[in-house]
Amino acid sequence: MTDKIFVGRRKNAVARVYLRSGSGKVTVNDKDFEVYFPLKELSENLKLPFIATETVGKYDVFANTAGGGISGQSNAIRLGISRALESINPEFRPALKSGGLLKRDPRMVERKKYGQKKARKRFQFSKR
Repeated sequence: MTDKIFVGRRKNAVARVYLRSGSGKVTVNDKDFEVYFPLKELSENLKLPFIATETVGKYDVFANTAGGGISGQSNAIRLGISRALESINPEFRPALKSGGLLKRDPRMVERKKYGQKKARKRFQFSKR
């Protein structure tokens, strides 16, 4: 339906999402989404924008994703789908917004500090 590319991000994962009117087929990196995301929660996560806007089975999704882990990639694709649906029909915005599907999750991994074991964990203190 659209020739636009919609980008979704989460942690270090980036997803480029293409939406086309069709039968509801979702393809991630040239694989079926249920093969790419074996965990049920992650594959259900991709369906949330369609459930919120009541457009299940009306659009085909083609997503290319890279970086991060599968959880971050799933959330990045979800954001891309939400942005695409909003651009197709601006009336979907309230439903997507109330579900928290248009918000980019800003949480990132905190960097490791020098003189420490990890970002916040320190080496054991010894008084003597």
